[in-house]
Order: sequence, then structure tokens, then C-alpha cells
Amino acid sequence: MKERIHKDIVIIGAGMAGLTAALYCGRMNLDTLVLENGLVGGQIANAVAIENFPGFVSVSGGELIATVQKQAESFGAVIDEFDEIERVTLKATPKIIETQEKIYEADAVIIATGMNRRKLPLPEEKKFSGRGVHYCELCDGHAYDGKIIAVAGGGNAAVDAANFLTKYATKLYLIHRSELRADDFSQRRMRANDKITVMLQTDIKALRGDKKLEAVEVFDKTTGETKTLAVDGIFVNIGVEPNTKLFRDELTLSASGRIIAGEDCRTEIDGVFAAGDVREKEIRQLTTAASDGTTAALLAEKFLAKLKG
Repeated sequence: MKERIHKDIVIIGAGMAGLTAALYCGRMNLDTLVLENGLVGGQIANAVAIENFPGFVSVSGGELIATVQKQAESFGAVIDEFDEIERVTLKATPKIIETQEKIYEADAVIIATGMNRRKLPLPEEKKFSGRGVHYCELCDGHAYDGKIIAVAGGGNAAVDAANFLTKYATKLYLIHRSELRADDFSQRRMRANDKITVMLQTDIKALRGDKKLEAVEVFDKTTGETKTLAVDGIFVNIGVEPNTKLFRDELTLSASGRIIAGEDCRTEIDGVFAAGDVREKEIRQLTTAASDGTTAALLAEKFLAKLKG
């Protein structure tokens, strides 16, 4: 029999939005629990240098997240990692969040589950995952010191990964199926590095190798030419998928799979809020995630005050 525990508020996800919400909830003396089925920090924890967060000229993602976590915990918020959530019942009173180990009853819930990187859609991806196919340049880039590396993608994440990986690579290919979407600064930095060859309008058609990745087969849509590039590893940055599978039967999702909630972060269920990249919105930045976490926490406190009379 699982232990049942009551909390004023449960925050699902410990990225920037979730930790900021926890900081504010803790400051308001709410009994606050943060559930995270992976590592605290989400995707931003792997960022090498963040240069667009107010108050810092440059800061690593890990350092920034550790600071916000310390703030949240200093105000009494409890952060529980690696206890995976099995089900939620958000329309219940109180709301139910069941993990592998416990059942939590919460008067309010903030969903801040963020997004995950999209997998390379090739049949060989599974075979070479961790054996040449990677999704975290900070985690795995060091293993390719002196090697030939490819990066798949055309947004900021891909271009920034390419720039970072040149500290290891002897040669690097940036491969993208259309045009680049990264900001001008990152693109200029990339194009100024003679280690990098940019291949646009190019599809990755296959991954080749025996026990580990040895080459990628690409198709140039402009020339109609197919090439095989010898590479030791490929780092994939081709978009993200919102972590909303757990809530599909509870909340209305947008066409992109994100939770529909307004700028007040309120969802269609009273006492349930969505914050950060998991919320359907036009702008998704680290600063807007922190803003969402703040908004969701403050309005959750108002909801709880009204609930308790």
C-alpha cells in the first residue's frame, strides 16, 4: 500500500518554470513539493553559456539552475527526483498525483514538464543511440575529441551545439533539411570557423556502421546528389516534443501537443496551472519560463486562499 501524503501544491517538473514557481510558493509558506522524473533543470541544465538572462553576463545552465534550486529549497520547497509519475487525476478534489512510490493529494497543481528533444527519424537510430548518435553535446561531446562530428538541425540549439563541438572536432558538418533559423550572431560565429561545413537543403537518409556509427548518407535536394560522409558521431537537434502524455486525458492540448492556458497560466481546470515550454504560447525563452513560474505560483496562492476561505 502506497503512502498518501497531502500537499498544498505539487509542481510537476523542475526546469526553470517549475523551480521559479517553487521559489515563490515556498516564500508564501505553502507546503510545496516538486516532482521531477529526471534530473533537475531540464534542457537548460546542459547549456554551456547563457548570455541572455538578466543579471548575468554569462552563466552556465547548471550554475543558474543550481542557484534557483537552492533558493527554492531555502524557502522550504521539497524537490523529489526520479520518482516517476504513473497517473494524475486533476479534476478530483483534492487532485491526485500517483508516483511509483507514493500517492500525493494536492489542492493545486502547476504543470511545468517542459519538452524533450525529438529523435532522429531513421530506422538505424535505435541501433546507434549512444554509439554515435547523441542528443546532448555537453554530456557526450568530450568522447569525440579529435574526431569528425556531424550536427543535425538548423535552429539555435543546433548551431550553438556546432559551435561548442568545434572544441573537440577536427571537422564538423552542420546538416539541415532547409534554411537556418538560428540567430545572426550564432550563425556568424559558426560560419567564421573553418572547421565547419554547412550543408543546407540536405536530408539525412541513413546511418551506416557496424557496431558503432561510421558514416551518414545524405541527399542534396538542390543538386540531387547522394553522398556518404565519414563521421564518428552525430548530435541531433531537430526540434522538441512537449511532455504532455500524462495529461492527454485530463486537459485540452493544442495541435502541437502543448497545454492550452492563457498568459495567467490557468488551464480549464480550477487550481491547475501550466508554466513554461509545456504551455501553448508564441515566445519560449528562459526568461518567459521564469515569468510563467512566477505567475502560476502567485495565482495558485490566490486560488488556495479562496479555497480555504
